[in-house]
Amino acid sequence: MNVLVIGSGGREHALAWAIAASPLVDQVFCAPGNAGIAADAECVPVAAGDTAGLIAFCHKTAIDFVVVGPEAPLVAGLVDALEGAGIAAFGPSQAAAVLEGSKGFLKDLCAREGIPTAAYRRFRDAAAAKAYIAAQGAPIVVKADGLAAGKGVTVAATIAEAHAAVDVALGEGRFGMAGAEIVVEECLHGEEASFFALVDGTNALPLAAAQDHKRVGDGDTGPNTGGMGSFSPTPLVTPAVEGMVMERIILPTVRAMQRDGRPFKGVLYAGLMLNEAGPQLLEYNVRFGDPECQVLMMRLRSDLMPALIATRDGILKEVDLRWYDEAALCVVMAARGYPDDPQRGSEIRGLAAAASESETKIFHAGTRQDGDRLLADGGRVLGVTALGRDITAARDRAYRAIDKIDWPEGFCRRDIGLGRG
Repeated sequence: MNVLVIGSGGREHALAWAIAASPLVDQVFCAPGNAGIAADAECVPVAAGDTAGLIAFCHKTAIDFVVVGPEAPLVAGLVDALEGAGIAAFGPSQAAAVLEGSKGFLKDLCAREGIPTAAYRRFRDAAAAKAYIAAQGAPIVVKADGLAAGKGVTVAATIAEAHAAVDVALGEGRFGMAGAEIVVEECLHGEEASFFALVDGTNALPLAAAQDHKRVGDGDTGPNTGGMGSFSPTPLVTPAVEGMVMERIILPTVRAMQRDGRPFKGVLYAGLMLNEAGPQLLEYNVRFGDPECQVLMMRLRSDLMPALIATRDGILKEVDLRWYDEAALCVVMAARGYPDDPQRGSEIRGLAAAASESETKIFHAGTRQDGDRLLADGGRVLGVTALGRDITAARDRAYRAIDKIDWPEGFCRRDIGLGRG
């Protein structure tokens, strides 16, 4: 079969790499892809948001199955359009993707279904939001309701900081319609983990859990980013915790969405806060995480394609996924200036030497080819990912590979997975 992966980041590279290994697959395409993905799939110059162009390409190339990577096309209804054109696709419908597309919708669902999450209120009026913040005190969290390219969440340490976040969204309109409404919620404390489950509308199959590092600097300092590294498994998600997450969070969500006429099909990514109260839901994403997808695909022992097809076809009960016992760890290399103003166009050398490190794969997130030169073309540029007998061994292997990369204009955190075993 011919498979099309939609997207251009490290998550999509990991998916294309895993899909290309399936004996069911004849050829993998990626739209639009990047320079690294081109080594594992044929890249085609069609943007992820070009629905008509994607459908035309699928018909022209006899694509049998589409895997949608990023959230924006899912929330915009790409899967509905593909399926309507007779093209099988992995990912939720527009109606189901609202779990990520509207934080207010998610919080209301949690309240209705008794899913453990932070206390909250929704606001469209800045004065009312500020009054509520003043009454609650800090720290407190302010979120734009819709998709804001990872920039719509403020964990405010002071009331003044929270009020400023309200002004950015409701006053300045910096996030457009995505910030026309905000959610203000209590600040939960504990440790965060990323929990993934495949969902076929009725059934849910838990995948390996992971942890990521959001802040740009060592020691979790500096601004939040899309993710500077990740590792799997995480000691935080024991079998007992997995059982609680499935029983209290994932399955109630699946049942509620089905009952409301919005059956969810795809991968459900629960951002969790773990503390003495048990797992609590911070947010849902309706696609694989990045860079968590990279470590999951490295640890996946089974063929990915049957699981994706079964999810779309509603027969997930027939799937039994297997995982390597080894740990996987991904270190993100970013361009100087990230996350605010990353420098584009710098040359990256030494990747062949880095890739020669055993049990290591370099996933590209923001690169382009210029003749014989590989150039940085984004904020997060590379995801150096390695397997090891435990997290420490995987970490050592990933950093040995990084030390072989010649890219003065790039940087990475040096403490990914540190102290995790």
